[in-house]
Amino acid sequence: MPYEWKNQPETDAWQLTLWPHRSLPRRGFAAFILVTFVMITLPLYPLLGTAVLWGLLPFLLLAVAGIWWGLERSYRDADLREELTLGPEDIHLLRIDPRGERREWDCNSYWARATLHVTGGPVENYLTLKGKGREVEIGAFLSEEERKTLYGELSDALRTARGA
Repeated sequence: MPYEWKNQPETDAWQLTLWPHRSLPRRGFAAFILVTFVMITLPLYPLLGTAVLWGLLPFLLLAVAGIWWGLERSYRDADLREELTLGPEDIHLLRIDPRGERREWDCNSYWARATLHVTGGPVENYLTLKGKGREVEIGAFLSEEERKTLYGELSDALRTARGA
């Protein structure tokens, strides 16, 4: 699961950190680019020493550069995280977007409610937190099953924080 709960005993709070799933780690990224480069240049080996090589080489290198750029852009776009701090008296959600923009929401733990919108949201099993007159989305980048699991864990944590 691309999230983790941590207990903070000194403040009697729990911290939940969420991040997007990365199916291709950096080592895999480097290996994929290398294999792609080798496979694309294989047809060029018989052309070594000819003028045709220089005609094809820029286009093949441009294809590899395009793949590299696309994957790197995907990494940058997914460089976000959400941090939820759930204490006995208050709850605080911080979302840090890929460009460093910070969005925050806080509420009294007693009044905060987690809601799983099975239908009617932008996606199935849309997960939100509501309190202090505002409803915010949490874990938008999680899969449907991960949002269902997180909803159960988050509901239990809110119930525990309220002392109910």
